[in-house]
Amino acid sequence: MTMILDSFFLALLAVLTQLCHISAAHVVPLEAIRAAEDNRTERRISPDLFNSLGELARIVDISYCIGTTGVQKPFQCLSHCRELKGFELITTWHTGPLLVDSCGYIALSHPPSPKRIIVAFRGTYSLANAIIDLSAYPQEYVPYPAGNDTDSDDNDKQPKCSNCSVHAGFMSAWRNTRSTILETISSARDQYPDYRLELVGHSLGGAVAALAGTEMRILGWDPVVTTFGEPRVGNKAFVEYLDTIFHLDVDDMHAWTFRRVTHVNDLVPLFPLTEWGYEMHAGEIYISRVDLPFSVEDVVYCQGGRDKECISGGEGEAEAETTAPLLLRPPHEINSVGDSSGQQVLSGSSWSSSSSQEMDALNPELQTTPRLPLHLVPPRFRLWELFYSHRDYFLRLGLCVPGGDPSGKW
Repeated sequence: MTMILDSFFLALLAVLTQLCHISAAHVVPLEAIRAAEDNRTERRISPDLFNSLGELARIVDISYCIGTTGVQKPFQCLSHCRELKGFELITTWHTGPLLVDSCGYIALSHPPSPKRIIVAFRGTYSLANAIIDLSAYPQEYVPYPAGNDTDSDDNDKQPKCSNCSVHAGFMSAWRNTRSTILETISSARDQYPDYRLELVGHSLGGAVAALAGTEMRILGWDPVVTTFGEPRVGNKAFVEYLDTIFHLDVDDMHAWTFRRVTHVNDLVPLFPLTEWGYEMHAGEIYISRVDLPFSVEDVVYCQGGRDKECISGGEGEAEAETTAPLLLRPPHEINSVGDSSGQQVLSGSSWSSSSSQEMDALNPELQTTPRLPLHLVPPRFRLWELFYSHRDYFLRLGLCVPGGDPSGKW
């Protein structure tokens, strides 16, 4: 008991020290403010891209119907009253077990919509378990098994990924479904050679989309990849490899074929931690407004994978990291703590995504980010944001309720 009280008073003293700390703030010159505003204006995305991202958010949201209400041909999701016109469902997939779960669909987008072969990767339903999943070990990155029938002469044209490692759980999720996806896409490409291949994913589905897109790029298929709330997938060597094959290392942001959309306060793009050797790749498009709905002025391009004006700014100061010491330990140390205690700290609550859905449906006033006196906690430790900022990408993803988007826009 004495140790607990001592810890409590030490923590209280640390908070009071920060509150009483003399500010080192200084007056920013007006010229610097104007320069920052001009820079932000130059980095804003176009209205066309803004509308395209909104449509893609709607497309990936429908993937959450798989496993609940289902997606039916020609392209109908029972939990969404308004269908996307011009879309034709080809197939769906759902594999397990939980830790390597992969789920999604493949569809065609016919005129008057842009001609596309769309592959949508669903995120996890259990958001608490998602954090536990993010603690998996890295493994060596091998894009396809030796001797696999998907080998192509185009492989020799791509740079090799030396010393690359990726998240073992994400890679397992991709491998469990890759044969079905690659065979279906190959057939669709033969039948519709003038259709663009487009991949989209949310949350853990974004990580699987990144791995799938990388392999398809190696095969010479030139996919366009868009992810929402994608976690870190691999180490620095893999990130540099991905940046190279998708040409994200060029200055022309408008030519990107991989868009990694992030949202302020979303903690998932900050996991797995850099302390574990993971890095973010480039291609980031950042939503700076907290609450829905967004406007084009709220969305900007980011430079590289560590732009502090974007999601990397949510890493938090080093001294604040002591608020969640267990999260900073490498996976083998977390596992040594014990399953029960580890899960309690990592999940933070017994909520499931289904309970969050019920609360959202019954209490519309809860559909805005809570204003709590916890703003001092770095974003990557705000586990409650799994139900808010991590899901608010143009609409609240994963609700799977009639109408889908409460705003009625998409």
